Parts: sequence; structure tokens; C-alpha cells
Amino acid sequence: GGERKKLPPVHLWNPEFCGDIDMRIAADGTWFYMGTPIGRPALVQLFSTILRKDPERFVLVTPVERVGVKVDDAPFLGVELQRAQDQRGQVLRLRTNVEDWVEIDADHPLRFAEGASEGLKPYVLVRDKLEALVKRALFYDLVDWGEVRNVDGEDMFGVASAGEFFPMARAAEVEGWAAA
Repeated sequence: GGERKKLPPVHLWNPEFCGDIDMRIAADGTWFYMGTPIGRPALVQLFSTILRKDPERFVLVTPVERVGVKVDDAPFLGVELQRAQDQRGQVLRLRTNVEDWVEIDADHPLRFAEGASEGLKPYVLVRDKLEALVKRALFYDLVDWGEVRNVDGEDMFGVASAGEFFPMARAAEVEGWAAA
């Protein structure tokens, strides 16, 4: 749900693979070309609309060519969370660094992965296998808005949004998180 830019039909395009280009998306959401940050947000937004995740790599794709790009973590960064209530209960919406808004729901699930040093890292599926890493500051909002529910006979701490429940960790593991 939410506002959606009209996106090119990249899932329909299957041009020849033309090799990798020196483009990288850093974990903090910064896009680099030949080692230099791309300073124009409009250009980054344009590139983001032709980004696709193929089985073997991330690519920028047009009707006539497909080039590989390096993605350090997730291609997008979640930079703002909005919280509302409707008939489904709590509803969370996430804005990405490229100005996409997505409602966290069954089509745009929230998942938590174990980070190397930073503990749990939350990700939201934005579209077509492309995820946003939710900024660390927003992770604490998710914890604040979390609750314990029984999932398959086990008490799990997680976050509800749009009628779905997204488990974060076993409830016993998070005792004391709120106090920290």
C-alpha cells in the first residue's frame, strides 16, 4: 500500500548482460559511481527505479542492457517510520532513502536478521526482492511498538502491522530490552 511511483516494468525486460559497472550501494544507502558518491538525489532515485535483483547479482536494467552493481547490504535504507491505527490494528509505513513509501504488510514483510556486530537488523521488502535495511534509530521504535504473541506454541516478541505479526526474537531473549 501507499503512494507508489510509476515504475518501469523491469521484471519484463531481459536484455543481454553487459558486465559489471563500477557502481556500489553502501550499507548507509549512499550510491557510488567510480568511487565517488552520486550527489544528485534525483539521479539516485532514477537509478533505483531500474534496479533489479537477479538470482546471481543486483543489476540496473533497461530494455537494451543489463549491468551488475555491487550492493553492500540492502539496496535501500528505511529512513522514516509512521505509525497509525485502523481496523487492522497498528499499521506501520516506511519511507526509504529513495522516497518510496511502503506499508509493512503481507506483501511488504518485515524480517529480522542477526548482524555481525550490531545485533538484530530489520529489513522490509520494498518490491520484487529488493529490501530496505531499517536505520538503527528506527529499530528502537520497532522495539517500543513491539509486543509478545504466541507463535506455534512459543512466546515471541515482534511487531504487528496491517493485521500481520512479524516475530523479532523469542520473548525470553528480549526481557530487559525495554529497560536498557
